[in-house]
Amino acid sequence: MTRLSEEEQAIVEVVAEFVDREVRERVRDLEHANAYPEDLIEQMKRMGVFGLCIPEPYGSVGVSASCFALVTEELSRGWMSLAGAMGGHSVVSHLLTRFGTEEQKKRYLPRMATGELRATMALTEPGGGSDLQHMRTIARRTGDAYVVNGTKTWITNARRSGLVALLCRTDPQAQPPHRGISVLLVERETGYTVSRDLSKLGYKGVESCEVVLDDVEVGSDALLGGEEGHGFAQMMRGLEVGRIQVAARAVGVARAAFEDALRYAQERHSFGRPIWQHQSVGNYLADMATQLSAARLLMLDAAERLDSAGRCDLEAGMAKLFASEACMQIALNAMRIHGGYGYSTEFDIERYFRDAPLMIIGEGTNEIQRNVIAKQLVSRHPVAG
Repeated sequence: MTRLSEEEQAIVEVVAEFVDREVRERVRDLEHANAYPEDLIEQMKRMGVFGLCIPEPYGSVGVSASCFALVTEELSRGWMSLAGAMGGHSVVSHLLTRFGTEEQKKRYLPRMATGELRATMALTEPGGGSDLQHMRTIARRTGDAYVVNGTKTWITNARRSGLVALLCRTDPQAQPPHRGISVLLVERETGYTVSRDLSKLGYKGVESCEVVLDDVEVGSDALLGGEEGHGFAQMMRGLEVGRIQVAARAVGVARAAFEDALRYAQERHSFGRPIWQHQSVGNYLADMATQLSAARLLMLDAAERLDSAGRCDLEAGMAKLFASEACMQIALNAMRIHGGYGYSTEFDIERYFRDAPLMIIGEGTNEIQRNVIAKQLVSRHPVAG
């Protein structure tokens, strides 16, 4: 917390109190009912959570990336789905702030800052996975408009978002392929269809959907930044924020699992003593605490790099990779410590265990993260020849 201003510290503390007071007592029932947390989302709007990545004059909060990450951690400590509800929205906020035309900023950012307008991004396609350069969603220019056809999948908040940052091809013949990719700002009123909700292992309460665009027409002013062919580079910068956010989600879930395990290991007795005194359990706790601390430091390092206006794809990739893998291991070890109770739906451990894999595969799989990290390492440290 020493990295934050007093105002930012207060914001994180308010969110932490909200999680303790409103979320943790209700999350189990909401999770098992797969119920959308409408009232919790409304409280998040009033707290300014949806405007954290939107600076003045378009928003009234506008915090550092470190503060944004720590708020995300607190929300995920309570229920990872709440952090997911503002994840894609925050990436679109960053895209508009950094690349949007002045008209686009004025049109969307003030309403996004209050949560009146919620946004999401649409990248992934059925069968496409992480191979964004070979997408099949096409936007053809016809006069002063684009006609869009294609299908996107795993779109979070698709039913409740009024704005979608759509990655698509505006020049299918461009070589290399990324030069023909653009981002269109597609409003819900244009008529795209949410074809189905995807059933998930975890990440309950917040919808993930398939979206179909069938001759959807949008004006040429929907082109992010006003120029074609920059969409891939724009989205890669946006995903730096997304990967920091996913790392923060992982840290939050890992922290919740660790804290539950640490408390249980002191309360539960076997063979006449608290189970933490048994070496195997104590070793689990030591490893979990170390992994959690390291993950948080990597997360904050990436956030500080982003704040310095430098590229942070290396740091964000490292943070996302390490934090997500650590989260999965910590959730598993928390289940081991809880024994049979960890497998019971009467405890929260099974929820952490179901939520953890999302961070490994979301916002670019960890296999992709390793590719990104390797390329950036070579780029930053070339061998003179």
